[in-house]
Amino acid sequence: MYLEHFVAQNFRNLKKVDINFDPNVNIFIGKNAQGKTNLLEAIYFLALTRSHRTSSDKELIAFGADYANLMGRVHKSQVDSDLRVLITKMGKKVWVNRVEQAKLSKYVGQLNAILFSPEDLELIKGAPALRRRFMDQEFGQINPEYLYFASKYRQVLLQRNNYLKQLAKGEAHDLIFLGVLSDQLAGIAAEIIVRRFKFLSYLSQYASDAYAHISSASEALTISYHPSVINIKATDDTETIYHKVLANFKKTKNSEIKHGTTLSGPHRDDIEFKLNGKDAHLYGSQGQQRTIALSIKLAEIQLVHQLTNEYPLLLLDDVMSELDHSRQSALLNYIHGKTQTFITTTDLEGISWEIIKQPKIYRIQSGKINLEKGELNG
Repeated sequence: MYLEHFVAQNFRNLKKVDINFDPNVNIFIGKNAQGKTNLLEAIYFLALTRSHRTSSDKELIAFGADYANLMGRVHKSQVDSDLRVLITKMGKKVWVNRVEQAKLSKYVGQLNAILFSPEDLELIKGAPALRRRFMDQEFGQINPEYLYFASKYRQVLLQRNNYLKQLAKGEAHDLIFLGVLSDQLAGIAAEIIVRRFKFLSYLSQYASDAYAHISSASEALTISYHPSVINIKATDDTETIYHKVLANFKKTKNSEIKHGTTLSGPHRDDIEFKLNGKDAHLYGSQGQQRTIALSIKLAEIQLVHQLTNEYPLLLLDDVMSELDHSRQSALLNYIHGKTQTFITTTDLEGISWEIIKQPKIYRIQSGKINLEKGELNG
């Protein structure tokens, strides 16, 4: 798939962008704070209806404006689609081929996009919350059911935590109602956990291959999912996981009431990355950790292709300068001819551009985008 035509209005400092993209590689050059990241954020939002930088959609609306509007024409192997997202201070609305969609889950998946930013290099050594967010964002866009259950889980979790706080303060006393909430949350948690096991097993295979391709090293990369309910196994079915999560809620009930919060579940789970059986978070070098993070992004491309039969867009936000020459070359070789790629950079120096054939080059200044005359290979 590729994004053929794109319009952004009042999105951060992008007051009015109307642009046709190259189906292969698009490079955006500009100094910091000119709008490069805003452009990739806008494309990402068109795909996922959420930002990778903020949880508040209101922040995306340009200062002094009442709304932000994003539109795109997406070309796929079987069909073309016109997408639109309207962001207002009251919320957001989405359209597919000019038909408004009542649920975001009906919209997400029309356009798949993988974003790689400098923050993603922290995926291995950063906090578990980064890895949980990674799972929810990436698995949500390739599987509508996962997106639905993740959204439902957040709702019921909030309700349960609020009630636990009331119990902790003595403002509520009905433990039967807590049991009802526990049962609901356990059922939703099981649906999420079984899908995480499935998608991470695929991702581990692809990431292992990508790591070997990039590093030319002897280390074997493995990725494993670690549920916070410790007796859950990858071979468990949804019903078994549900009973184990519910049993754990009953076991920890008094402690949860004391703390006023839910102490286990998908919101407390983690991913572990190992090289030759050693925890890469603890023992991996910075170069190894960066190679793992890059391998995961490349694996996502393959996973999306496996599940949708389409390659996603790849958004590379200022990461080329963060990678050494060999990793740049490996990245560009891996994606060449597969995905429509958007690359932001402050300049063209020191990057292995010779691999890319005749990309479109744009310059961004103060939120305005202009096509450059020259070509990298010209």
